[in-house]
Amino acid sequence: MALLTISEVARQVGVRPSAIRYYEQIKILPVAARIAGQRKYTLGAVHQLAVLRRAQEAGFTLDEIRLLFFGFSKSTTISARWRKIAAKKQIELDAQIERIQQMKDLLKSLETRCQCDTVNQCGAGILRGGFSEQRRVNVPNSRAAK
Repeated sequence: MALLTISEVARQVGVRPSAIRYYEQIKILPVAARIAGQRKYTLGAVHQLAVLRRAQEAGFTLDEIRLLFFGFSKSTTISARWRKIAAKKQIELDAQIERIQQMKDLLKSLETRCQCDTVNQCGAGILRGGFSEQRRVNVPNSRAAK
């Protein structure tokens, strides 16, 4: 069984050696054996790092990756683990997409409806419910009020 240096592992997986040391420190990756003072990794560590990287690309946090690796019984297959955490992540992403759409809608509203000259006028309009359709009529156009 060939053992690899941290530099070789980093090159194969596309991460920095410092990231590998960090993953060991936070116990997502097992600490490598030391031979003559140098970290030596098995091919299993390379494979685990490949899964870790793919999970990061899919938007998983390190805590979620830790759950993927260690939060299931040993008999649970990796495919079953992926399905379980992916379903939860998709719900989370759908909620984020909804929040982002609401933010875009608000920006469009601000872009097209705000006629304020000062921050104080803008704040007062917001506190009065300024940009909602039903209350828009009640908010005086600040430029017309001059």
